[in-house]
Amino acid sequence: MKNLPLKRNDNLLKLSRDHHAGLLFCWKIRQGVKYHIETDRMIKYVKYFWIHHLSTHFREEEEFLFPPIKDAEVQKALDQHQKIKTFVDKVEVAGMESEDEILLELADTVDAHIRYEERVLFPHLQEQLSDEQLEMIGEQIVDEPLTDNFEDQFWRKSSSL
Repeated sequence: MKNLPLKRNDNLLKLSRDHHAGLLFCWKIRQGVKYHIETDRMIKYVKYFWIHHLSTHFREEEEFLFPPIKDAEVQKALDQHQKIKTFVDKVEVAGMESEDEILLELADTVDAHIRYEERVLFPHLQEQLSDEQLEMIGEQIVDEPLTDNFEDQFWRKSSSL
């Protein structure tokens, strides 16, 4: 019998929807690099996405989801959060060398983190946390859909390319 994927607990669905937006962020950065878009345009998007999405997502996980469980899986996610924040800080430094490489490494790091949380961490937490704990966590997480209103859609292929 095949191992069927573990159904995502309803109280964690908002975080999984955030992950979809995070994967789109990675794709947009990769497209920008592929199309040789000016780095400043992509850096503005990274800053925007950090302020309006990633920092809030990380805060919700760190404040509500992770505290009940202190183990290696949670610590790995916390370490990944710090690594992503370090990359965002690097990207914000004007005139950095290897800008495209850093942007691509940021996209790869965010992508790997999302896949870790979806495939390993969330199923682990669903097994470790009680239904009551998951419900309390779900009540604390703000369930507002992410609106990515960044005006410069640099990731769209221009007809001049």
